[in-house]
Amino acid sequence: MLDRLMDFLSGTNEEPGIVQTDLDLAVAALLVEAARMDDVFDDAERATIEGLLAKRFELSESDAATLVARADERVQASAQYFRFTHEIVQRMSEEERGGVIEMLWRVAYADGELDPHEDALIRQIAGLIHVTDRDRARARQRALGTPKV
Repeated sequence: MLDRLMDFLSGTNEEPGIVQTDLDLAVAALLVEAARMDDVFDDAERATIEGLLAKRFELSESDAATLVARADERVQASAQYFRFTHEIVQRMSEEERGGVIEMLWRVAYADGELDPHEDALIRQIAGLIHVTDRDRARARQRALGTPKV
């Protein structure tokens, strides 16, 4: 029992009923987590996430909505980011990882304000996916300087 708990906490064992994530689901899960950080996952945030995912992964509106729903389920069922961030580090270039951080900033600002918890999450995820502070700041500037999706 203790071994299973330690495996779960360290991320070395999958939760029951959850299969290994793929890249689009990993990115979607982090975006959903950012939207949930202020305890409100509203329609503007959902629409922003669906638009970002549709553009990034060339998905239809329906497929993007399904992906967000799956990601939302995963986020609610998991207490850790390791599976998601590991997938991103393994499969994305440095530039692409910076793009993920930019997407996170867009989600954080989708409701018109940045919650301190959202800011802390983005800082944490940037570290986990090896995005420098400088690149994180640049991603924020890009997100604020361009129109919303």
